[in-house]
Amino acid sequence: MNMLKWIGPVGLLAALVIGDQIRINRPAHKYRLTMEVETPDGVKSASNVVSVHPYRGYQPAGKVTSRGDAVVVDLGGGRNLAALMLHHDKGSADFDGANFVAMRAYQAAGRKIAFRDVSSQTGAVPVTGELMPVLASFTDPRDASTARRLQPDDLSALGAGTRLRGITVEAVPNGLWPIDFGGGLGEPVTRGVTAKLPWAASEGEAAKALTAIGFPNTPEPAMALARK
Repeated sequence: MNMLKWIGPVGLLAALVIGDQIRINRPAHKYRLTMEVETPDGVKSASNVVSVHPYRGYQPAGKVTSRGDAVVVDLGGGRNLAALMLHHDKGSADFDGANFVAMRAYQAAGRKIAFRDVSSQTGAVPVTGELMPVLASFTDPRDASTARRLQPDDLSALGAGTRLRGITVEAVPNGLWPIDFGGGLGEPVTRGVTAKLPWAASEGEAAKALTAIGFPNTPEPAMALARK
């Protein structure tokens, strides 16, 4: 009988802890980033879902973070193009751009929204100009050091007739974290970049890739490929 009297308080405590974890970890919004590339063999595309999380912990300071993988388009013939989770800001590597790309793209499309409004947006909008992520290609996807940076308006290194058709971003339903497995439960975060770039989870190998594309000595370089 003494044990029974604790069931209610323990159950309540467990519910409070679980609820708090959901509050802390549930994303503010999710977005789908899609990249389309025109090739002589037709349009090739790939898209990934990324979740964006404001800091809701108990420390006095924190920042917005994101979870997801870089978008890698297989162009065929051993060619590829990756939209990294990385932006270029006045000569430096900018990892925060991936956290705010959806908000800024909607704003650039004429929608007067704040960060908290992104989750309620509908439809895809273009990602252009300074909002464009860093693009890279890998001569050998198994070798990080073969990375080369490409400009959105010049993909000639990938062969004649190859050009960027566009990159778009679209807010998708948050769903019910942590059971957002798809369908009505919400779009899950896309994983699988290591299937295309086997070294992507290695900080050392990612550093080689970022050095090759002009961002040497970047802290936590693997964040350009995958974020957990």
